[in-house]
Amino acid sequence: MKVKSRHHLRSDEISALQESIEANLGVDVDGDAFEGVELSDTDFDLVLVDGEPLVVYIDEEPFLTVKGANEFPPTKHVVTVDAGAVSFVSSGADVMRPGITEADESISTGDLVAIAEETHGKVLAIGRALEDGTDLVGDSGKVIESIHHVGDDLFEFSV
Repeated sequence: MKVKSRHHLRSDEISALQESIEANLGVDVDGDAFEGVELSDTDFDLVLVDGEPLVVYIDEEPFLTVKGANEFPPTKHVVTVDAGAVSFVSSGADVMRPGITEADESISTGDLVAIAEETHGKVLAIGRALEDGTDLVGDSGKVIESIHHVGDDLFEFSV
């Protein structure tokens, strides 16, 4: 991933980012420095919070990265997977319904979600829900498309 440009965010941009993440994930992203990073070889841009890539813009919507979600654990739009799904989700696989133990019922089809493991609550991936939250737990079918996961280029990114 190549950095095309970097700039400090204005206070109104920081407020909009914080309000959006608060509304979607129920957490307050706090930091002293917010820096926008435009990448030349990806479909998304990043925000460094105190030098760490904690926020990603996916389809122009701010959302926490895996690192960001573990730094600021979300209380909304979280899907929990069982131990059997951890290795698959951590490798970037889409999430199948049988691996899900719990899902926030406020999730709507198309929403970005944080995918956490049930034992320690650590976020393993970020994905897009293909079903409403009330339909995510069940017996069969792919229900979350993986977008970003532990160990991918975004997870390993540093400046």
